[in-house]
Amino acid sequence: MTFRFEAAPNAQGAELAARVADAIPTLETERLVLRAPQLSDFDTYAQIVASPRARYLTVMSREDAWYDFAQMVAIWSLRGHGLWSVAAKSDGQLLGFVVLGFEPEDPEPELGFIFTEEGEGHGYAFEAAGAARGFAFEQLGWDTLASFIVKGNERSQRLAERLGAFVEREIVEEDGVTLVYRHLATDGDGGMEAYT
Repeated sequence: MTFRFEAAPNAQGAELAARVADAIPTLETERLVLRAPQLSDFDTYAQIVASPRARYLTVMSREDAWYDFAQMVAIWSLRGHGLWSVAAKSDGQLLGFVVLGFEPEDPEPELGFIFTEEGEGHGYAFEAAGAARGFAFEQLGWDTLASFIVKGNERSQRLAERLGAFVEREIVEEDGVTLVYRHLATDGDGGMEAYT
């Protein structure tokens, strides 16, 4: 089911949205483009977070997914970082999302990543997360950031470790344990190849 908030804006709204999106940095890697999210990307985002694929996050209704998506896009105008849509350079296929986020429950900025089933298993998440992390260190001047990963999410744990992050501590909560993976600016290269 789609909702009215998902409908395309009128011509004037679409033009203004495009100008706002142009202000979000585009990152490029060998195979990927990390670009400003578009309204049409929301369906893919909602499918990921409303499915069992989100079992290590919070499985959301489509309405809650909209609030989550919208706040991660909006944070660009408030903090100078936020959500990127990750697309293949070869054909433009939307593969997933990476974020430099800062949610109310986060003690510090976070590097997060979610990908479609088709986007997994090809090294795309590693490539995209490395570019986002490079942006944080090189363009934002951060010297550290964290990835908050639920213990047992082995795919995300391996990705964080491959990026050079290490488990700094565990956060024990009622519903489980979250591992805090620490990324330092001195880790591996992980940097972006191009920033436009």
